[in-house]
Amino acid sequence: MRSFGAGVAGVLLWLLGTAAASAAMDNSIFAALLAQYDRDGRVDYAGFKRDENRLDAYLNVLAATDPDSLTRDEQFAYYINAYNAWTIKLILSGYPGVKSIKDLGSLFQSPWKKKFVQMKDGLVTLDHIEHDILRPRFKDPRVHFAINCASKGCPPLLAEPFTGDRLDQQLNSVTRRFINDPGYNRLEGDTLYVSRIFKWFAEDFNHDVVGFFSAYADGALKKDLTEKRPQIQVKYLDYDWSLNGS
Repeated sequence: MRSFGAGVAGVLLWLLGTAAASAAMDNSIFAALLAQYDRDGRVDYAGFKRDENRLDAYLNVLAATDPDSLTRDEQFAYYINAYNAWTIKLILSGYPGVKSIKDLGSLFQSPWKKKFVQMKDGLVTLDHIEHDILRPRFKDPRVHFAINCASKGCPPLLAEPFTGDRLDQQLNSVTRRFINDPGYNRLEGDTLYVSRIFKWFAEDFNHDVVGFFSAYADGALKKDLTEKRPQIQVKYLDYDWSLNGS
């Protein structure tokens, strides 16, 4: 009987711990900011600047959160949100004088290598979040359409935080939106013109750009990719590093 009671107690503790972990990440501040200052990926940095104290409050929430206490999907969402929120903070550090995120780097250090991102265990870089955590740990190429580099060439910033309970749906949505937007990628005849993201991170897409596009393309694009796949040639478009401001 004691063994049964101990087992029940253990299950209850596990359930409580799981619920606590799920409730630990509060994205409400970021949700309100994105709803107010993100319009189809065009970011109102002047608005964010006026509301920088609220952004800082959210960054403090991120810094106080132990990602190891979260479920795997919540961790994935946590690091995506951290990357996006801290990128906005980086832009604000030079706004309104900044025309490109690259302006915030130097001859010796890119902006992605600046150690300014406050996390529970100390300061890290944006590169650390992307290349040491998001890509190797979660191994999901859809992440490239979720994180935003504050540039017009980058997939649009989603106007809501990523959450563990809706993560798969959100990742599919941002991936399909980017793949099917002729402003970023297009098929002309037998040539598929694509973002340089697919060149920079070719290994994340198994060196099969056409196959990845076929999985997420809709309508006529999907039909044409299927019919022309054997002869399709891939070419990479120039990347627009200008600020994705409104």
